[in-house]
Amino acid sequence: MNINWNGVFPAISTQFNDNGTINFESNARMLEALINDGIDGIIALGTIGENLSLTPEEKRQFIKHTVEVVAGRIIVISGCAENTAVAAIDYVKSIEELGVDGIMLLPAMVYRGCKDETLYHYQTVARATKLPIMIYNNPVTYGIDIDLEMTAILANEENIVAIKESTTDTRRLTELQTRFGDRFTILCGVDDIALESILLGATGWISGLTNVFPQESVALMKLAQAGRIEEAREIYRWFMPLLRLDTIPKLVQAIKLAEQIVGRGSENVRAPRLKLAGEERTFVEQTMKTALDNRIDLTKFTF
Repeated sequence: MNINWNGVFPAISTQFNDNGTINFESNARMLEALINDGIDGIIALGTIGENLSLTPEEKRQFIKHTVEVVAGRIIVISGCAENTAVAAIDYVKSIEELGVDGIMLLPAMVYRGCKDETLYHYQTVARATKLPIMIYNNPVTYGIDIDLEMTAILANEENIVAIKESTTDTRRLTELQTRFGDRFTILCGVDDIALESILLGATGWISGLTNVFPQESVALMKLAQAGRIEEAREIYRWFMPLLRLDTIPKLVQAIKLAEQIVGRGSENVRAPRLKLAGEERTFVEQTMKTALDNRIDLTKFTF
């Protein structure tokens, strides 16, 4: 199965009105801005998209709206985070005809499966759809590492085509490439090891902070892939305090607050999440102020 899931992929936020309903107009504006800033695709309804805070019908409405706004200009991949394989299949089948380009599939939620159970989840969902599937491997958050032996088994499923690698261990990137060659498209899923991952061969970057600074993210990716390391490091050093926000427990609130500060969205979240307050809020605001005060002039980089 041939795909082109390479480049910079913001994991977009789901925008909410003050009353908690989805603000589709705000999401449309955000999508237009990201597309204009040169991103290659998006992940909708991932962690930043508060997938598990939406009802099944809201998820379908959101994907339908997103695909319609994008209108084929960039790649649209939907997160799939459900408690059972049956629920995941039901969701995937309900969006197959909407024009989505693929699925980022998470292990079953709530119950932490063993290796065999996790493999069963991925195999069962993959065999129920023709859509291409990205494995989301995030043992730090979800407690199960889809290791090399498990990946070898999943390689037999033709439509499992990509891996969002979020173990935080950059050695895994080399191990995956050594073992599987170009069988999978490998995307970095951890913002604060993005440059290292790109230099080690990741051809895509799924990012939270790219929602806030997409132009800097695209420039970093292009410079790194072109071997212009010193220029890439200049952006990366400026970016690092912001990228760290993607690795904290309240990353969703932090990224949405950052979006609000730069006028790209609202910090509104759904319970049980609450807006940042006190020292946590001050930290994000100060980090953003420092970044904006010292923002790099990207016009000095030619591509």
